[in-house]
Amino acid sequence: MKLFDEKSLRQELKIDARALNIPVGAAESFIDEILKSVQKSLQNKSIITDKDLKRLVYKELKKYHSDLAYVYKNRDTII
Repeated sequence: MKLFDEKSLRQELKIDARALNIPVGAAESFIDEILKSVQKSLQNKSIITDKDLKRLVYKELKKYHSDLAYVYKNRDTII
């Protein structure tokens, strides 16, 4: 079991955004919004799986940047 770590998730998203040439200011702006939404959703839950967390982050990312959402969703499968 792994605990939710906002700092590492933020760092992963920034790295992926940089790889996609998303402007830093824009990326930080919507990453902040995504993390706020995720934190709000996690308040209602006592336990969440990695897959559930990944699905939640993906759903929120898709609202802001579909390419970044795709990269995040397939992070461990892309070669």
